[in-house]
Amino acid sequence: MRFDLVDLRLFADVVEAGSITHGAARSHLALAAASTRVRAMEEEIGAALLTRSRQGVVPTPAGQTLLKHARLMLEQSARLREDLGAYAGGLSGEVRLLANTNASTEFLPEALGRFLADNPKVRVDLEERLSDEIVGLIAEGVGDIGIVAGTVDVGGLETFPFRSDRFVVVAQADHPLAAQARVAFAQVLAFDLVGLERTSALQRFLADKAARLGSSLNLRVQLRSFDAVCRLVEAGVGVGVVPQSTAARVAQAKPLSVIELEDDWAVRDLTLCVRRFADLRPYAQDLVRSLRA
Repeated sequence: MRFDLVDLRLFADVVEAGSITHGAARSHLALAAASTRVRAMEEEIGAALLTRSRQGVVPTPAGQTLLKHARLMLEQSARLREDLGAYAGGLSGEVRLLANTNASTEFLPEALGRFLADNPKVRVDLEERLSDEIVGLIAEGVGDIGIVAGTVDVGGLETFPFRSDRFVVVAQADHPLAAQARVAFAQVLAFDLVGLERTSALQRFLADKAARLGSSLNLRVQLRSFDAVCRLVEAGVGVGVVPQSTAARVAQAKPLSVIELEDDWAVRDLTLCVRRFADLRPYAQDLVRSLRA
């Protein structure tokens, strides 16, 4: 079979993203080129690799088999590139880090900044995902290191403590919620909300919590960062749900009220997870140690 590494990387990206469009974007390919490659792979094998629907794509049994071997070959290719790169003085390694919204926006910029400054030949591929998605992807070997909410069942993964935080509500000082010290998420749903963009892991998490309460999020606007959410809240657009660490920092400069969420899920003990620490490459082990510090 005449598959190259671009084919294998594309197929893995398509399956992980759940669509050919998003998989093509991850592989930095035009949609037409990606579709042509996938069709050519199916013709080469003589069987369908993907089941296509309006909701996206999922691998067929043949696709699952290809995915398993593709991941092994991509991993071996990465190890070969890294080992030979040491002789050329090039890139020494790459770590794929999967993190939920809270970790990736509030804690990782500073922590990764220190690590990358100390390790100029290591590259970190950071992707934001929901915590339960991260656990599955780490278990499958798609990612090297995950950062998830401490409430998520991590199965047989090895875990290490990372940070602690909690979600709070931010509102204007004269907002009806501002007079309360604590509030349930169900009460928050009665008001206009300022949220993160739809692809955000946190926004999908909050939408799920609202659906479980038989409601939905009344989003006025969706933004890319917690700081931007706070700025729009200050302008009177609505209320927002942000990490307490963000709210405390922003409230020092802006007249915002911070109201504690009383729901159990609002407390966020963040956890590092890996398949097996001893199996990580040395620079990935160094990243785990750096993040724990």
